[in-house]
Amino acid sequence: MCGIAGFFTLPGSRRADQMSEEVRRMTDAIVSRGPDDAGVWVDAEAGIALGHRRLSILDLSPLGHQPMTSACGRFVIVFNGEIYNYQELRADLETSGHAWRGHSDTEVMLAAFAQWGMLEATRRFNGMFAFALWDRRERVLHLGRDRLGEKPLFYGRVGGTLVFGSELKALRRFPGFDAAVDRASVCALLRYSYVPDPHCIYEGFHKLPPASLLSLRLPDEEAKPRLWWSLREVIERGQTTPFTGTETEAMDAFESLLKRAVGQRMVADVPLGAFLSGGVDSSLIVAMMQAQSARPVKTFTIGFDVPEYNEAVFAADVARHLRTDHTEMYVTAKDVLDVIPLLPALYDEPFSDYSQIPTYLVCKMARRHVTVALSGDAGDELFGGYERYFVGRNLWNKFAWMPAPMKRSLAGLMTLPPPAWLNQAGDLLKPLLPKRVRHMPFGDKLHKLAEVVAAPGMETLYLTLMSHWKQPEQVVIGGHERATSITDRAGWPHVADFTHRMMHLDMENYLPGDILTKVDRAAMGVSLEGRIPLLDADLIEFAWGIPFSMKVREGRGKWLMRETLYRHVPKPLIDRPKRGFGVPLEHWLRADLRDWAEDLLSEERLKREGYFHPAPIRQKWREHLQGTRNWNFYLWDVLMFQAWLESVR
Repeated sequence: MCGIAGFFTLPGSRRADQMSEEVRRMTDAIVSRGPDDAGVWVDAEAGIALGHRRLSILDLSPLGHQPMTSACGRFVIVFNGEIYNYQELRADLETSGHAWRGHSDTEVMLAAFAQWGMLEATRRFNGMFAFALWDRRERVLHLGRDRLGEKPLFYGRVGGTLVFGSELKALRRFPGFDAAVDRASVCALLRYSYVPDPHCIYEGFHKLPPASLLSLRLPDEEAKPRLWWSLREVIERGQTTPFTGTETEAMDAFESLLKRAVGQRMVADVPLGAFLSGGVDSSLIVAMMQAQSARPVKTFTIGFDVPEYNEAVFAADVARHLRTDHTEMYVTAKDVLDVIPLLPALYDEPFSDYSQIPTYLVCKMARRHVTVALSGDAGDELFGGYERYFVGRNLWNKFAWMPAPMKRSLAGLMTLPPPAWLNQAGDLLKPLLPKRVRHMPFGDKLHKLAEVVAAPGMETLYLTLMSHWKQPEQVVIGGHERATSITDRAGWPHVADFTHRMMHLDMENYLPGDILTKVDRAAMGVSLEGRIPLLDADLIEFAWGIPFSMKVREGRGKWLMRETLYRHVPKPLIDRPKRGFGVPLEHWLRADLRDWAEDLLSEERLKREGYFHPAPIRQKWREHLQGTRNWNFYLWDVLMFQAWLESVR
């Protein structure tokens, strides 16, 4: 796990020593991604500079140092990530006569490129990665990224020079960087809480999309990324040639694949552990780890004193049952306040999923004990875990028969009572409601339901469910919204089931843009490597091939995962409502965070900076402070942009 940076400029336009210093400044900006070692490789005649920061995980010796040159001398690489099947690839390459200097996966990658070529080698990698590969013979720069976008890679041009790196802060260190804020990306942030690939917060800069390669012969060449793997093809293949075995056979196959994926991700030359929330996903990963470990697995969780947000007690129960070496930490408002100033630099571009805070805190705690931590992310996207998959579907089925005018009329009636009044009425009814929904403002929920009822189609319904600000271009001065894969139906796979459609869109957008970004930045901010077994290439293929009934059943998702977990953990320890990995931000914005937020959201400041129309933001801030509405999602979107803007001036 590392950080990479570099640039590609006109041949002979810079001295070698100048290029070395420039790329070194770029990698120094991302030292937390690789505190153990640093390296630079420059070819001034070709105009290429590669830089690397290393977090040593495999082959701790100098033989794992990067930039690394292939044995044949043709390729030079800087690489961020892990190739989990590198030992299998290594054995295959040995049959073709390849010999080895060390035992790193980086060396295996270089041999694979030499043996099989760029496309075929990349397709054989099962792992998480972002790399820059210089072909000295063909004088071509290749940038590549893993299947689902676990590892980040930004690129763009400063003058006539192509610059790239694991984080934007590395690119900002390049001389002459002066990019403007992209207002369409600000609109995307307000809608989704992140800036979707391939876009970036800066005009003229991009994220390399997942499963893509970008190859350039000249620094100013207008080449486009090309896919080396297709999620759409995987989904369609799963629909046309589905798994046909019994439920027991499906559980056996899933457990075997998962155990193998977990085992591969337990290979490390440094201390290793896992995040444990006590939910289905993390508990299953830890169970698979403990089954393959001769000693108690180190597990980590954080808790809150606010009961409706606290899952630490459940994690402790699972840890006791599995007999892990468990560590927990309870988080206070002060802990959150201490983290907030770090967020702009940590997340590099505006990012407003506020579970970023507990994610960072649990990573920071884990790093005191281990260098690698496994997580249970991606279970929701692969096995239908999000509530919107079955709630959204059920709601649509209830109202789909209505003509559009009738639906709009019903939605209008539902929103006639002021949300504040409804919230107060809901407070009176709280003792009669199930505990898991008592903290939800009734008025806000009813107005959200009205939006769902009014949706003219299932696709619009999904966009509504995923949106914060519904019309961000009315909030962002000079803003407009771009088409995304959510709104562009041409790239959608052919699936009959609407829930599968939502799962596909989540895997293509929400997973890389939100979940994986959150985990990568939080972990790398404290020099911790996060590994995600459920994103194993074989598991992805398997998940999309099993019937929908093995994912969602009786109004609950992740059926196959649950049933497999019950083989290892008693059902009563797991079978409870999901609370999510959040914080009581709604309350903290009205108390401990109020002064900080007021400064960033002041009308004078908003007018001076010129990115937002103050009126809609100030209205939501007043209503939130008064307690008449809960606008924490909306406000956090704006706050994270404002905090980021302040940090990069």
